[in-house]
Amino acid sequence: MATEGSGPVVKAAQRFTGWYIVAAILFILLGLFAIIRPAAAGLGVALLVGWLLVFGGVGHFIAAFEGGGARRVIMQILAGVAFLIGGLYLLMHPLLGLSSLTLLLAAVILAAGVCEIVAYFRHRGEAASGWMLFNGIVALLLGGIIGLHWPWSSVWALGTLVGVNLLMTGISRLMLGLAGRRVLRHATS
Repeated sequence: MATEGSGPVVKAAQRFTGWYIVAAILFILLGLFAIIRPAAAGLGVALLVGWLLVFGGVGHFIAAFEGGGARRVIMQILAGVAFLIGGLYLLMHPLLGLSSLTLLLAAVILAAGVCEIVAYFRHRGEAASGWMLFNGIVALLLGGIIGLHWPWSSVWALGTLVGVNLLMTGISRLMLGLAGRRVLRHATS
């Protein structure tokens, strides 16, 4: 049963869940696009990372003028130069940048797999710890496939993984938004 004072709160919650569901659907659509067109999605990720590095470099240059001593200023300027060079490299050579990011992705997934397996051996007596071992093995296989097929895996790996992530994020957010709507319907009835 809803109280009189809950009217504006319920309406705001309904608006929020509505926008949450719209955002979830956009995530799902973007994820599907990235899975269907992994090369375009991977290229988009490389360009996005390039722009983020450029903006990060500008941020470091701005931070250098905040003072804090010569050492801090020099470190901010050096970081700004590194970010700017990396970002401009990705923007000017997006295919090479995609290839570099794919190799980095393979290394990160391999490292995560090793960490999961180590965590399994530390927690193997606990309930459901086998899932850590399973996750570690899958990560090692996936990282190995991407790394062994590099640079050809650059065409599909980054875009596909980003697509799956966006798709799963969208689906989970859609389910949360719909559950929120059910709770609101139940609260107002």
